[in-house]
Amino acid sequence: MAQLTTINPATNETLKHYDLMSDNEVETAIARCHTAYEDWRLKSLKDRARIIREIAKTLRDNKDAFAELMTRETGKLFKDGQAEIDLCAQICEYTADEGPTELADETRDRPNGKGLVTYSPVGVVYGIQPWNFPCYQAVRYSIANLMAGNGVLLKHAESCTGSGLFLKKLYEQAGLPKDLFTVLLIDHDQSDDVIAHDKVRGVTLTGSEGAGKTVAAKAGEALKKTVLELGSNDAYIILEDADLELAVKTCVQARLFNNGQTCVNGKRFIVTDKHYDAFVERYAQAMTEIELGDPMKDDTELGPMSRTELRDQLHEQVRESLEKGARALCGGEVPDREGAYYPATVLVDVKPGQPAYDDELFGPVASVIRAKDDEDAMRIANDSRYGLGGGIFSKDEDKAMKLARDHFDTGMVMINGYDIATPNLPFGGVKNSGYGREHGGFGMKEFVNAKAVSVLY
Repeated sequence: MAQLTTINPATNETLKHYDLMSDNEVETAIARCHTAYEDWRLKSLKDRARIIREIAKTLRDNKDAFAELMTRETGKLFKDGQAEIDLCAQICEYTADEGPTELADETRDRPNGKGLVTYSPVGVVYGIQPWNFPCYQAVRYSIANLMAGNGVLLKHAESCTGSGLFLKKLYEQAGLPKDLFTVLLIDHDQSDDVIAHDKVRGVTLTGSEGAGKTVAAKAGEALKKTVLELGSNDAYIILEDADLELAVKTCVQARLFNNGQTCVNGKRFIVTDKHYDAFVERYAQAMTEIELGDPMKDDTELGPMSRTELRDQLHEQVRESLEKGARALCGGEVPDREGAYYPATVLVDVKPGQPAYDDELFGPVASVIRAKDDEDAMRIANDSRYGLGGGIFSKDEDKAMKLARDHFDTGMVMINGYDIATPNLPFGGVKNSGYGREHGGFGMKEFVNAKAVSVLY
C-alpha cells in the first residue's frame, strides 16, 4: 500500500509511515465532513465562537508537545514552534472575539421595502497547505472558515502529516464536532478529484507559484472559487535616511526566521549607495557568525531546512547565481554534516537574470542589491513578478508610510521592523504571489454567500 513518510531533517531519521486513503475512504471522509457541516452551519455565531475560543486554550495547553512534533517533522527551531502555537491561539481568540460582529446580518435600505445582507456558509472548503508552519498554515484558513460555518478538509504536506493529525485531535478535544475538520491522507491525483467533488465548494492553497497555477486551473474547470497565497522574493529597502544598525539587525532576522523558509522572509535587500558598503560589511559579518545547530536547543540560531531535496534545490539556485556573476561573501556551500543543513549565505553583485534576483530562494540565502538612491530602490523592489510582502527602513515615518501606501506593489509592508502576521491585519499578496486575503476579518468572508434578502411593500 502506498504511504506518506515523515523524516526528521536534522538527522534523516524516518519518523513514521502513514497509509494513503483509498478512493472510497476519501469519498466517505468528504461525505462525513459535509454531514457535519449541515449541522454546524445552523449553529449560532456565538456558539461557533465559544468552541473556537476553547481551541485557543487547547492549543496553549499542548504547546510544547506540538512544537516538539513540528521540530521533529520539519526542523523548525523548537522556540519558533512555541511562538507559532501562541500565534495560532491568538488567531483563534481574535476570530472568537470579532467573528460574530464580522459575520452578523446587515440591514440596508432599498426602494419600496427593506433589505438584509446575510453571510451564509457555502459548504465544505478544501485547503492544501505546506510544511513550513504546520500548525499556523492549517489554523489560518480553517478557523476562519469554521467561524463562517463551513466544513473544512485539509491536505497537509507529507512531511508534516503527524502535525495535521495532531491538530485535528486538538480541535475535537476542544469540542469541535467530529468530521467537521477532516485530514485527508491523499496523493496529487486524488487531490484533483477532491477539487472537482460536488460537495467541495471552495479551494484554498498556500504553496509555490507553480502549485498555485495548477490548483487554480483545476478549480476553474469546476467553477470553484480559490484563495491562493503563493511564493515571493520580498524586498527590504534601506533608504538614505535609514538607521543602519537597526536595518542590519532586522534584516538578519528577516532572512533567517524559520530557518529562512517563510513566504514573507526578507529575501532581497536593496541598499542605497549611501549605506551600501557599510551595510554589506556589517550584514555579512553578522550572517557569518550564525551557527548551525540542533533545532531543539534554545541557543541554536539556524536549524536544518525541511528536506534534503529542498536544500539541494536551493544550493543549485545559489550555484547558478554565482555562475552568472554573483559573489558569496559567506556560506554558499553544503556543509559536511548529517541532515538538511545549509549555512547563512550572503550574495552580492546580484543582477537580473540570476535566480537570486528573479526567483524565490526559500532558505537562508540573502541577496543584497545596490540602488542609486531612494527612487531607484523602490523601482528595484517592484521589479519582481511577486508581490507578497516587503519592508522599508527610514527615520522619516511619514515618508515611509507614503512609499508603502502609494508605491510598494505588495499586499503587506513592514516599516523599521520584521514580523510574519498579525491576526487583525489582512494577509495576502498580488501578482504571482496570489490573491484573496486571510486574517483581519477578511478570511472569514472569502468563502461565504453574501446573500441579499428583500422585503417589498
